[in-house]
Amino acid sequence: MCGIVAYIGKKEAYPIVLKGLKRLEYRGYDSAGIALIQNDAITLLKKQGKVSNLEDFASKLDTSGFCGIGHTRWATHGAPNDINAHPHLSMDEEIALIHNGIIENYDILKKELLSKGYIFKSETDTEVLVHLTDHISKTENVWFGEALRLALSHVVGAYAIVAISKKYPNRMVAARKSSPLVVGVGADGDFYLASDATPIVEYTKKVVYLDDEEIAVIDLNEGLKLYNIADQPKTPFFQQLEMELEALEKGGYEHFMLKEIHEQPRSIHDCFRGRLNAEEGWVSLGGIREYEQKMMQANRLIMIACGTSWHAGLVGEYLIEDLARINVEVEYASEFRYRNPIVNENDVVIAISQSGETADTLAALELAKSRGATILGICNVVGSSISRITDAGSYTHAGPEIGVASTKAFTAQVTVLTLMALSLAQKKGTISDTNFRMLLAELEAIPEKVKIVLEANDKIEAIAKEYKDARNALYLGRGSSFPVALEGALKLKEISYIHAEGYPAAEMKHGPIALIDEEMPVFVIATQGASYEKVVSNIQEVKARKGKIIAIITEGDTTVKEMADHYIEIPETNEYLVPLLATIPLQLLSYHIAVMRGCNVDQPRNLAKSVTVE
Repeated sequence: MCGIVAYIGKKEAYPIVLKGLKRLEYRGYDSAGIALIQNDAITLLKKQGKVSNLEDFASKLDTSGFCGIGHTRWATHGAPNDINAHPHLSMDEEIALIHNGIIENYDILKKELLSKGYIFKSETDTEVLVHLTDHISKTENVWFGEALRLALSHVVGAYAIVAISKKYPNRMVAARKSSPLVVGVGADGDFYLASDATPIVEYTKKVVYLDDEEIAVIDLNEGLKLYNIADQPKTPFFQQLEMELEALEKGGYEHFMLKEIHEQPRSIHDCFRGRLNAEEGWVSLGGIREYEQKMMQANRLIMIACGTSWHAGLVGEYLIEDLARINVEVEYASEFRYRNPIVNENDVVIAISQSGETADTLAALELAKSRGATILGICNVVGSSISRITDAGSYTHAGPEIGVASTKAFTAQVTVLTLMALSLAQKKGTISDTNFRMLLAELEAIPEKVKIVLEANDKIEAIAKEYKDARNALYLGRGSSFPVALEGALKLKEISYIHAEGYPAAEMKHGPIALIDEEMPVFVIATQGASYEKVVSNIQEVKARKGKIIAIITEGDTTVKEMADHYIEIPETNEYLVPLLATIPLQLLSYHIAVMRGCNVDQPRNLAKSVTVE
């Protein structure tokens, strides 16, 4: 959940680390800090709040030095304040350390260290690790990198760690377990470390993604060396980043979220580009091609995900079951891993994650793998943990998503799942060639139709103004539009802090209808399709109780238009593809309501982009 940045080389470290922290602030923004090696000493700069607070604090201080580590925090152990901010120092201020993750047995280790005379300044689990490293270094008479390796053998939990020592100004040590860490290698012999590639791409595209229980020792004279936790050397595997720097900028938009909403015509197109051809009548997901037979013969497909990705999985369930007639179950990864689920070699487990680093999803995959299941992945980040642990998978190619509230990642995931459903259906023979080609043509047309929906931005902003002060909201949908209702409610909750619930429209009578009055906005996906008449009946039930209806309707529909207090039209498309269009106005509604309420759209309170801890 936190962001790690580090640099060692020939350039000034502070501006590189500070810029990197700004790029990673979507991973956590409770506090931030930087440690620099200066004149055989470690200078520590830490401040509660956003990275800008740290920048202001350091503006009049000496920030020189060629070795530095930085951290932007999402608090787990200890309140967000200056003291609990990372980096943390050993008692003699010889070692500085930053950490993303959770040390589960920190309390036991802390008691041991307290008994040995160590004094703790913070409430964090991380400070335990720096003191333990220091203790081993002194008692075993080993350098700090070896001491850190030995310390990690006592640690239970997840971590991405970078440490420096004033005794070794030309060295930096990093380690990871269940939390991402990437090393960038500069052409001039400099090294860059970060939680993900966004702070690195400006300086180099040559990177190494650390594997679990892998330790990197970086020495300006000896270069990069990798070891496992048992001290056995490993050969680095270098990769080239495909990311472009322009993708990390706002590009003239007020917020990253608004930019990413407007990028969806491109991101959806990039997702299916080269994977389908409506004119020739084919669809191909190369990453999973050799596993399609296994998927068709599987006892069931189990999709595991969290948050927005879980909603995408629900859409996938409707599509795959209906088109390909394969049994699908969608599970919260956090529940799946603790439920002792029945999983075996006849199951295919598909993990869905924007970052590819979601801790619960990774743990659920490990469980499924241990029981013999085939494991596949759908994620956005090349080189991520999920992409490396799975047997195969598909990238969404949505590009970097900086806004904490996911938008283009959702529609990209739904696009991949739609391609998967169509490919499986064609190979199983559960779809006619006519319908298959028609759906391919409809999917190819979706990016242009998304552009049309985005042109309704001004109308959507006007509707948002009507409901910006609502305290509660209800979202209703049927079939594959039900997950869209869930996603719409989640977006409103995440960034505007209005309580909202998504419900199957037919379930409204089983509880939520009791909440409806003249102050309750009810957002309904009421597009043309098999359940249209039923949804119309649900709208009438809301109107009878004076609820306010904001309807997403098919262009040209007059029935719901006349019933609704407000309506937003989307172009006509096949019912299977409605989620790709209907979700866009709900994203814009949430965005505009949040802006009008003065909320931090890109960095909503208590949330971080990549949930790498439980």
